[in-house]
Amino acid sequence: MRKRLIAGMAAGGLALAGAGGVVFAWRAGSGPDGSATPYSREVVDRNGRLLRPFQTDDDMWRFPGAAGDVDPLFLRMLSAYEDRRFRQHPGVDPLALARAAGQWLISGRIVSGGSTLSMQVVRLIDKREDGRSLAVKLREMARAVRLEREIGKERMLDLYLSLAPYGGNVEGIRAASLAYFGKEPRRLSPGEAALLVALPQAPETRRPDRFPETARRARDRVLDRMLAAGVLKPEQVASGKAERVPLARRAMPAFAWHAASEAIAARPATRVHRMTFDRTQQEALEALLRERVRSAGAKLSGAIVAIDHRSGEVIARVGSVDPLDHERQGAVDMTWAVRSPGSTLKPLIYAMAYETGIAHPETLIEDRPSRFGNYAPANFDRGYQGTVSTRTALQMSLNVPAIALLDGVGPQRFYARLEQAGIRPALPRGEVPGLAVGLGGVGIRLFDLAALYAGLARGGEMPPLAERRGEPAPAARPIADENSAWFVGDILADAPAPEAAMSGRYAYKTGTSYGFRDAWAVGFDGRRTVAVWVGRPDGSSVPGITGRITAAPILFDAFARLGPYAPLPPRPAALPALSASQLPAPLRRFGPAREEASDVRDLKIAFPPDGVHVDLGAARGEMEPLAIRTTGGRPPFTVLVDGRPAVRFGAQRQAIVHPDGPGFTTLSVIDGEGRSASVTVRVE
Repeated sequence: MRKRLIAGMAAGGLALAGAGGVVFAWRAGSGPDGSATPYSREVVDRNGRLLRPFQTDDDMWRFPGAAGDVDPLFLRMLSAYEDRRFRQHPGVDPLALARAAGQWLISGRIVSGGSTLSMQVVRLIDKREDGRSLAVKLREMARAVRLEREIGKERMLDLYLSLAPYGGNVEGIRAASLAYFGKEPRRLSPGEAALLVALPQAPETRRPDRFPETARRARDRVLDRMLAAGVLKPEQVASGKAERVPLARRAMPAFAWHAASEAIAARPATRVHRMTFDRTQQEALEALLRERVRSAGAKLSGAIVAIDHRSGEVIARVGSVDPLDHERQGAVDMTWAVRSPGSTLKPLIYAMAYETGIAHPETLIEDRPSRFGNYAPANFDRGYQGTVSTRTALQMSLNVPAIALLDGVGPQRFYARLEQAGIRPALPRGEVPGLAVGLGGVGIRLFDLAALYAGLARGGEMPPLAERRGEPAPAARPIADENSAWFVGDILADAPAPEAAMSGRYAYKTGTSYGFRDAWAVGFDGRRTVAVWVGRPDGSSVPGITGRITAAPILFDAFARLGPYAPLPPRPAALPALSASQLPAPLRRFGPAREEASDVRDLKIAFPPDGVHVDLGAARGEMEPLAIRTTGGRPPFTVLVDGRPAVRFGAQRQAIVHPDGPGFTTLSVIDGEGRSASVTVRVE
């Protein structure tokens, strides 16, 4: 009894001496206040939700903590476990010091330092590793008192929430909650909160991803302490102990991977980048692209751009199927890649033809073999429809009528309109815009194509697209007049929908580039514009890939995942509905200058192109057949594979052959009059 009394008196004296030492050390208590601590840069969506964070320069995951962003249950548990009198003491707790002094007096060494949260913050800021000596403790106490007086309790608590160690390169409660539970710390279960309270005490030896049993025992001790302190009820403790301890760290969020990287690269000094994206919709479109494209073929990638065309804000942008998939070149952002757009520019040709008054949706136009100078376009299926309206021609994506209208508008004038809208279509060096522009003979980016269709959706005014919140937007640029834009949207809304999809809801167009390299689908409803691309980033051919079969179903599913359907705009009040017979005589039939093309043009192999690499699955041990397609010549046709007759066919102008195996293969075609054509391809 007497020893306890002496020890108590000594402890009290030591506590008073310590307090006096704190006052004496006040002048020596200056130092960093944590404001220079580097934090992870963040890219967040329109609602502040995390899209993708980036490690600090010292390879840490560290985010600024704020008590208002943390579950109140965790804060109550932290205070009860670490520093019950945090709100009352000035940075140093005399009662805790007295307890620590008594333990030191009895054992002859420091058993517990009586550290407050404020003293722990000082230690985390200073990053000192010079032991637990009395001198070190006195310096921490002096620094804690002074720092707390300078920055206040709330800021001191926020610093603890930001800097507390959680094992490895994880610091702060937000980083820990994301790493171990895959969620923000705003809502934590009792077991999760207890684990996050326990880990900073011994962050390396209690890491659940390395020492799950040790972590579980530490968590359960916290839960028991919380029950004794009255913070938790028995049923909460029981449910907390029943929770499984995470056995691995989760990957940090990585949505809008390419766009986030671009935002950081553009403004590396900015810590928080606020984007126009919606994380829920971004996540939905990323999942959709993974599901559809991965099952479509090897080495395929894809991209999606989704826009709220009323505001011009990009709500989602997916640059590839998987940024980390090297086989699919996932690191390449295909929303910015310049590719042949196939037929997707045709609606803009029609809009310009309507605007300039050379045609109307009910104007009749010829779809027959035709020549425009040295250029003789043919339809995708090598068939012709005869006399059709321009409405039907656009819905069926007929090539000859589109080129006839482009010839009437003028390809250079059409190209200049695209440039005036801020689009920079790519042409081969030294070439001037020609009629081939209308069928994909030009390079364009998916992002720009989405912008063009957003302009059609907005009545001809192309909005400046924005990806960052709160930035001034330049003025919209005209791409067509209101009536012409409405005509095109009305026509595209009646285009046949993909299988199992509902027609009439979305105005959309598909496209397939020459050689089956790119599949496109782009369209809009009354609120959103979506553009989809599927292909191989290296530009190699993909037999069978088409806009209608490959990209259009993804487009329609993308609209479904973006939310409720928004009806297309009604006919403008000043735009009369005219039948073909009511049109002025010059508009009843379109007759561009052209000459009939002979069916006996030079025999050519239209597909596969000469020198192309064709993936038929040889590497996978399951060789697929190869389609061959011809133009010109007279049937019947004979196909030779490496000089050996393989198959004969007639007027359908296409056939299937079976190459012997991987490597270079020469394909030859001989028509009924002895003309021949050959290509050499590499089968993979």
